[in-house]
Amino acid sequence: MHFTKAKGILMPNNRMNLYKGCTHGCIYCDSRSKCYSMEHDFEDIEIKENAIELLENTLKRKRLKCMLGLGSMSDPYMSIENKIENTRKSLELAYKYRFGFSLITKSNRILRDIDLLKKINENTKCVVQITLTTYDEKLCRKIEPNVCSTKERFIVLKKLKEAGIPTIVWLCPILPFINDTEENINGILDYCIKAEVKGIFCFGMGLTLREGSREYFYKQLDILFPGIKEKYIKTYGNSFFINSLNNNRLMKLFHEKCEKNGIMHNNKNIFNYINSFEEKNKFSQLKLF
Repeated sequence: MHFTKAKGILMPNNRMNLYKGCTHGCIYCDSRSKCYSMEHDFEDIEIKENAIELLENTLKRKRLKCMLGLGSMSDPYMSIENKIENTRKSLELAYKYRFGFSLITKSNRILRDIDLLKKINENTKCVVQITLTTYDEKLCRKIEPNVCSTKERFIVLKKLKEAGIPTIVWLCPILPFINDTEENINGILDYCIKAEVKGIFCFGMGLTLREGSREYFYKQLDILFPGIKEKYIKTYGNSFFINSLNNNRLMKLFHEKCEKNGIMHNNKNIFNYINSFEEKNKFSQLKLF
């Protein structure tokens, strides 16, 4: 890991990244792409040492409350968070200044902060987004080697539901010739139904590959799934979006099963839900005086 000083922390859409890089080792990670201009090894995590100071200064001055977002580029609950605790500190600031919060993770380390998630959700709104790609545990360990398994993430979803915290699942990416099967999609959807998730993002059964992420992905395919890289090259060439040959059938299954079980599955509607700020307990602080 290494430290750097940032000039700002919140992007125009009120999203932020406290870390840059990741140690989860997911073989398909788009954040490895060269277009993101990462000037260090992906596993050498860059830490914005003044991030929390910048965030507090920003939230103090911000006139309109909103939903803050975290985790679009780097998982906020990598192992390094145990030591640095920038994610927890940002949650504390969101609660202190009464902002909503939404974050994306694959890690069960989020349960450490369930106390703060509940407090934020009591005042405004807190939404936790969990990525699920692979129902089969052995396969999950191969393509997402350094983070908790899908079954463990399912347990996280259930515990968040029990705590009254709404959850959203990202059903992506789905890797052609590897996990683009009805068995896999049904298994993930069954987890989502049991955990009573509010919505599921799905942008198609496939993944994106561009310079940087493509080379790493192909290298891992050669190691883990010999012969599959050649099938990708023959089928897709250098396409940016790699769409499963089973896409239509699997998307039909996805939409029908979500509709039947009352789970949001329109991406636009889910984004609107996540981004809409709510103030549930507006006068709670006044009552203290």
